Amino acid sequence: MDFENSKAFALSLDEQDELKNLRKEFLIPQHGGRDAIYLCGNSLGLQPVRAAAYLQKQLTNWHELAVEGWFNGDEPWLQYHQSLRATLGGLFGALEDEVTVMNSLTVNLHLLLVSLYKPDSKRFKILMEGGAFPSDQYAVESQVLFHGFDPKEAIIEVFPRAGEYTLRTEDIIAAIGQHADELALVLFGGINYYTGQVFDMQAITKAGHQAGAYVGFDLAHAAGNVPVKLHDWGVDFACWCSYKYINSGPGGISGIFVHRKHFENPDLKRFYGWWGYDLRKRFQMTPGFVPAQGAEGWQVSTSPILLLAVHKAALSLFDEAGGLSMLRKKSLLLTAYLEYLIGEINQKHGEELLTIITPKEPQWRGCQLSIICKRNGKLLFDHLVKNGVIGDWREPDVIRLAPVPLYNTFSDVFSAANLLDESLVILK
Repeated sequence: MDFENSKAFALSLDEQDELKNLRKEFLIPQHGGRDAIYLCGNSLGLQPVRAAAYLQKQLTNWHELAVEGWFNGDEPWLQYHQSLRATLGGLFGALEDEVTVMNSLTVNLHLLLVSLYKPDSKRFKILMEGGAFPSDQYAVESQVLFHGFDPKEAIIEVFPRAGEYTLRTEDIIAAIGQHADELALVLFGGINYYTGQVFDMQAITKAGHQAGAYVGFDLAHAAGNVPVKLHDWGVDFACWCSYKYINSGPGGISGIFVHRKHFENPDLKRFYGWWGYDLRKRFQMTPGFVPAQGAEGWQVSTSPILLLAVHKAALSLFDEAGGLSMLRKKSLLLTAYLEYLIGEINQKHGEELLTIITPKEPQWRGCQLSIICKRNGKLLFDHLVKNGVIGDWREPDVIRLAPVPLYNTFSDVFSAANLLDESLVILK
């Protein structure tokens, strides 16, 4: 598409947007009596309007049914989580029994590593992206230490080449091949939180398996953002949070994927909990753990129904959007428009004051663009916030902006870019 740097053009794109009515399904923060320009869905998604009604329904059930709510009413709590699996399966390219909702992201990562990080004296190393989000780094470090290995020896990090910001797939594949005889696990993010790079999960999975390792992904920044095909790619496991692009609230409940090929593997260890016990026999209260079929067998604790209610409200909006297909189409256009406008700003000022470090190729990025500010970066960011643009600052010089197709408009993108330009003029 040939873009134009004008408000009229942005409004015309908004008018043509087939998903424009979804915006009214979200509560937009206010700034100076009008909607803020919220471009921080990569950190916390906005509240769905319907979340309150879904939550209130379960509060009412708690009031009217009390403990009987686990078994009675139109949505018995005992199996409430199962009503989310179809939508989640669609978002993650998984079979329904390969996904479930439980806990929080890092807790789930630890539970999955109990099963699928199985080091021995020969194969004990974990290969991961250099600069992964700290919670992943800490989880991996503690798992390695728990098994009695030295993290400095057992953890292999793959970094971008000198002078580059993102990883090349061939370098990831080469690193896997280089350490093939020692790898127990390849663990990557689906999208790097800092650069916004989408990794080639299919290629990484194939290479990891060829090396004889298990392969898993932290999909925190990919969930509800980019299409994935976990089952078809043969990914062993994945986990994610729901409070970014899925919009299920701060600290919202997490989810997991375990490939069906592992369901009947008696050699996989796991930590047991009553909620993961076969539902058909759960209330017999007998000793000896019998796992529920599928990913539910990794559940440990009772489902938090109030969190699930908000999650269900948020997921229903993906159903109304028809899944990720149309959302992804709009997302690519929103991000491309922001990229174009940043290019216009640089051209106007006669130098590259704003450098986008997110990959230029659309298939290797999601909603987020990470922008290096060549001068006065924090002051520039503060000016945006002061004027109602909510993004995200990352030291030492990066602004992350994420136009989300569920609720952001092309006018949002145009106005944010205008304020970026204004900031550069003021702070020159």
